[in-house]
Amino acid sequence: MIKNQVDLRKLHDEKQTDLLNAVFETQENERKRLAEDLHDSVGQVLSAIKLNLHRIDKNCAGEIAEPLLADTRQLADECIVEIRNIIRNVLPPVLTDYGLLEALEGLCVKVQETTDVKVTFKKNLTGIRFKPEMELAFYRIAQELFSNAIKHSGASFIHLTLTNDSGWLVMEFKDNGKGFNMDLVNHGFGLKNLQSRVQLINGKINTYTKPHNGTITIIRVLMS
Repeated sequence: MIKNQVDLRKLHDEKQTDLLNAVFETQENERKRLAEDLHDSVGQVLSAIKLNLHRIDKNCAGEIAEPLLADTRQLADECIVEIRNIIRNVLPPVLTDYGLLEALEGLCVKVQETTDVKVTFKKNLTGIRFKPEMELAFYRIAQELFSNAIKHSGASFIHLTLTNDSGWLVMEFKDNGKGFNMDLVNHGFGLKNLQSRVQLINGKINTYTKPHNGTITIIRVLMS
């Protein structure tokens, strides 16, 4: 009976892992499709609009039309830049081309440039690549942590580290925000998503926080 119970539990865990895998694979496929659609359709249409505006400005613009055309061109430029940013966020090419270290560094720079939060990134790894599923999981986890901190913590400083600790890949995310009571926190989709992603790569996640004392989240995964 005990053996049967153990076997059933193992089968249940395997099914849960397969389900999580399927869910996250579907999410990534949808992100890829969205990025391709934005690039192939909306991006090209905006580029065509920008070209037409340039032709109008060159050939038949008058004193009244010139300010309107200039304003419209600026709006088109801003929209093109925003779409490119969305595509990079949804499907970051730097992660595929250069790996987790470069992608995390770029993410930190982007957060600091687009928010009022000061971000630092330290690592004791150089020129190393990990399994694709591990790199993707760590990158999505970092995105989720940044999003949570910016939306809810009120932090002015975030420190991210990625280290090799005796064969464990360890990511530490620390902010100086308002923190929260772990016993009272509502485990919403964001936290569950983090836990699921860590579980999928056989990792461990620990969060340390209390009101008015910031939050530290540590993720550990065996590299081999």
